[in-house]
Amino acid sequence: MKKLAAGNWKMNGSLAALTQVDALIAAEPAPECEMLLCPPATLIAPMTARAKGSRLWVGAQDCHAKAAGAHTGDLSAAMLVDAGASHVILGHSERRADHGESSELVRQKAEAALAAGLIAIVCIGETEAERDAGETLAVIGGQLDASVPAAATAANLVVAYEPVWAIGTGRTPTLAQIAEVHRFLRDRLGQNIGAEAAGVRLLYGGSVKPSNAAEIFALPDVDGALVGGASLKADDFAAIVAALSAA
Repeated sequence: MKKLAAGNWKMNGSLAALTQVDALIAAEPAPECEMLLCPPATLIAPMTARAKGSRLWVGAQDCHAKAAGAHTGDLSAAMLVDAGASHVILGHSERRADHGESSELVRQKAEAALAAGLIAIVCIGETEAERDAGETLAVIGGQLDASVPAAATAANLVVAYEPVWAIGTGRTPTLAQIAEVHRFLRDRLGQNIGAEAAGVRLLYGGSVKPSNAAEIFALPDVDGALVGGASLKADDFAAIVAALSAA
């Protein structure tokens, strides 16, 4: 499989911020891996235009489960494709917490994404309380089982493990904890989708930065990263991408 460095801009960025995209493309940091940025929906089309002819893919941060209809403020998977998106992030902990999204809804969104031709990046992760209670594997196993559609394959699914307590905090799990979860995810996917699981890319997310990227990428079953704040700056994201290419 080709490893993936994905950046989630969240609710950040403007047309002026696309100069960072120009700088990232000029740095050409991704000869051995794929590189993706997921900006706010308002920037998908202009970022896609900016990235044309480069190694950079452009994705979205969410989609609706329905193909069309009376859903004010929502965007369908087909609309994202029309804007130029190739991937979509689904079930991020901020969506699960802020919008009350269940794993069942995440699965429905993932089914819509696959039907539209998007690659679904399904996010899972435990809270600090769940980690401290020793419930990590039970929580993420349940999320994985309920969030991944039956039609998932290595070609259309990416799974991102993001411990909720590490997102944007500067804290990261130990390398042993990350390795344990990723090994568990590979095995659990095998139970759910069979041989395809071997080719599904498993990303780690949660305060990934240039200073810790190389040691995380050296772990087995870590096939890339879902990067938050560091993806907003071309120099930082390029360094993370370079570390993944070298892994």
